[in-house]
Amino acid sequence: MTQFATIKGHVSYSPGDGVPLVIPEGTVVEVVLAPDSATLSWEAEKGVVGLTAIPRTQYDEYVEAGKIEPKA
Repeated sequence: MTQFATIKGHVSYSPGDGVPLVIPEGTVVEVVLAPDSATLSWEAEKGVVGLTAIPRTQYDEYVEAGKIEPKA
């Protein structure tokens, strides 16, 4: 199920084995939830899409901490 959310705090992800990157505060992300993961996509800059999948537990922790705010 697809939904939208706003980044409200420090939210990071690691691309592959790379250094953690931050999704800037205020960014609106599209979220697709699965039982074990959350896929986030956003416009990183004009014409460039950001995309990552994070563990569902990490997504839930971000939401509980107020760092990701799902839109109702």
